[in-house]
Amino acid sequence: MSTVSYHISNLLEKMTSSDKDFRFMATNDLMLELQKDSIKLDEDSERKVVNMLLKLLEDKNGEVQNLAVKCLAPLVNKLKAPQVETMVDALCSNMRSDKEQLRDVSSMGLKTVISELSSSGVAMTASVCKKITSQLIAALEKQEDVLVQLEALDILADMLGRLSAALVPFHGPLLTSLLSQLTSPRMAVRKRSILALGHLVPGCSSAHFCQLIEHLLAGLTQSGQSTATTCTYIQCLATVGRQGGHRIGEHLDKLLPLVVKFTSVEDDELREFCFQAFEALICRCPKEMSPHIGTVTELCLKFMTFDPNYNYDDEDEEEEEDMEVENALEESEEEYSDDDDLSWKVRRAAIKCLEALIGSRRDLLRPFYSSVCPALLARFKEREENVRTDVLAAFSALLRQTRAVGLEGEEPAVAMLKRQVNGVDEVTTIVKMVHRQLREKSLRTRQGGFGLLTELVQTVPGGLEEQVPALIPGIVFSLTDRSSSTIRIDALSFFHVLLLSHPPQVFQPHLKVLLPPVVACVADGFFKLSSEALLVSQQLVPVLRPQAPAGGALTPHPLSSRYDDSAVLCSHTSAAAGCREDERTFCSSEMFSVTLKRLKATDIDQEVKERAISCMGHLLWHLGDLLLEELPGVLEIFLDRLRNEITRLAAVRTVTFICSSPLKINMSSVLPDVLSQLGCFLRKKERALRISTLACATAVVTHHASSITPVDLEPVLAELPALLDESDMHVSQVSVALLTCVATASPASLARISGSVLPRVIGLIQSPLLQGGVLATIQDFLQALVLSKSSNLGYR
Repeated sequence: MSTVSYHISNLLEKMTSSDKDFRFMATNDLMLELQKDSIKLDEDSERKVVNMLLKLLEDKNGEVQNLAVKCLAPLVNKLKAPQVETMVDALCSNMRSDKEQLRDVSSMGLKTVISELSSSGVAMTASVCKKITSQLIAALEKQEDVLVQLEALDILADMLGRLSAALVPFHGPLLTSLLSQLTSPRMAVRKRSILALGHLVPGCSSAHFCQLIEHLLAGLTQSGQSTATTCTYIQCLATVGRQGGHRIGEHLDKLLPLVVKFTSVEDDELREFCFQAFEALICRCPKEMSPHIGTVTELCLKFMTFDPNYNYDDEDEEEEEDMEVENALEESEEEYSDDDDLSWKVRRAAIKCLEALIGSRRDLLRPFYSSVCPALLARFKEREENVRTDVLAAFSALLRQTRAVGLEGEEPAVAMLKRQVNGVDEVTTIVKMVHRQLREKSLRTRQGGFGLLTELVQTVPGGLEEQVPALIPGIVFSLTDRSSSTIRIDALSFFHVLLLSHPPQVFQPHLKVLLPPVVACVADGFFKLSSEALLVSQQLVPVLRPQAPAGGALTPHPLSSRYDDSAVLCSHTSAAAGCREDERTFCSSEMFSVTLKRLKATDIDQEVKERAISCMGHLLWHLGDLLLEELPGVLEIFLDRLRNEITRLAAVRTVTFICSSPLKINMSSVLPDVLSQLGCFLRKKERALRISTLACATAVVTHHASSITPVDLEPVLAELPALLDESDMHVSQVSVALLTCVATASPASLARISGSVLPRVIGLIQSPLLQGGVLATIQDFLQALVLSKSSNLGYR
């Protein structure tokens, strides 16, 4: 007896112990052995292991049973086909047992075996599938036991989803058996049969697909059948549409009129399924649905307002624009409620179908703005939260499609949104309707409203300038809602997009109302909320002072957008006057205090650390002259973050940004240490760090040359020759750009390394890869070198 066989025999002997712990440990050891690739079982060991595991499936201890099921997965790949067939035969027999626990465990075992068959040989998979399929079909015909039928259908659906190719010879019997279950009196059986049919459709032949469609047509045209059976056929049609795709397209002329007819039947559930079928067909075969789009659209518009048990009172359309924030806290009127009313499901299905139409038919966008857009706006008053959320989602889809059309240049998308209707453009109407949703108690409604507004801002950048005052109360209401962090994050996310796309002066009158909740969010303990609030704070800084003190407009440093999209400052600054001096001082103090607290913290999430560094950089860039007392301490913190491996990249980029401030921030106290640290970074292999470091050194030399000496620059310049190599032309270009700045601002510094730099530059000039931006940068360097008129920069 081999060593493996002996060890397996010992484990099998322990599995017969009367002690459940012995059985459990032995089964666990067997599983670990079977998971080893090196183990090989002889025929006798295979048979013994299979018999023992089948016996353990009937063990009295549930943990042992579960572990035995887990053992089947690695065992399948160690067995030959006869033993696998024996195992699945026993599992199928146990699955039809009257004992519920044994039936459940055996079903789990069968699913485990099926999940591993895909990696086994084709021949074994086919033979095992044949064995399982025949027994499952027999189990389906066991009408007296519904639980057995449900287990069999569940396993069949799993098999068809995983091993459809191996089951092709059995598609005929399977199709016949599954179709017969569509008329089962049990709803659960019908639903699982539909699921199994859905898995069968993608791999079945055209003949079997036509057989399935003909069966559905016969069922839908049969008179006198129950509504529940009709619902089942419609559901099956929707599933076949999702899985069959274009294959069902040639049958739509027969199927669609039947589905349309059933929408007139006074049954809410049936109507819901009809619209779900429309949605599936629109998504999966939009081309074939083209002749029927008009009919489906009319039905959607009709039934999206279907609410026979509720009378919507005419609401006052004119609301005061200067409504106070506290009005948002007032409770809304109690909504109508009726547990037996299912009409909301019809409305929701119709709206989801409309959303599918909008998403798949961009060519009909203009007609949609004439018919669908007003209808969706009118449904913002929907009483049911689930439906109202879907209305907002559908309108968001319309805006996304509008933006896509505008990007492709097919049509002036913005013009469709800004068209005048009764003297009011669409954007104003949309904002007026949505801002009511921002004061709802429902979190989902407010989330949908913020999502829609975000899409609107991105579709019409800068187009909400006149509507911002109406949106502020809703934003503040959600920012101060401590019942949910999610809604606060959504509000901050929208506010961030709004700040990026509108000029600062729009928000200046509201700064005292907006700043306190944002500052509170920055100080919150939840890292995702704090991180998002720091982004918003960063964009609020230009609102405090969109212009330099001398009157020149501030513009973002070109390097700022390279490292963080959120660092892009609003460019609409030329006309802004800024806040009053006392207000600016107070707001800057508030923002500085909370940001400094986050900047100092070391036990917080990395994203919060990086965004705190970036936010503080923007505070110094815009308001550094108001923070002169705190400046040395902040610069020391930045230096400490440069020395930290986790935060060094964010710190390098922020220092680069601060250097470019027109306020000429005094950084002389830390520049020698900063340059020393930058020299260390240039020896690192991380390419992004190298490029950012070179950009930072360039900014220091360009804007603070008077504050540094040749000795301070030496750590950086000493590393440059090694970076001038044709293997990475971009790094070489940035390095030469730094040398150009040094040659202009401090020629004496360059003289120290001329002997090593100039040969490398000449080597680049001789490279066949030299072209474009790199060539222009080298030309600029040589020109600066000549203009410096230094006597010790010769080269032979």
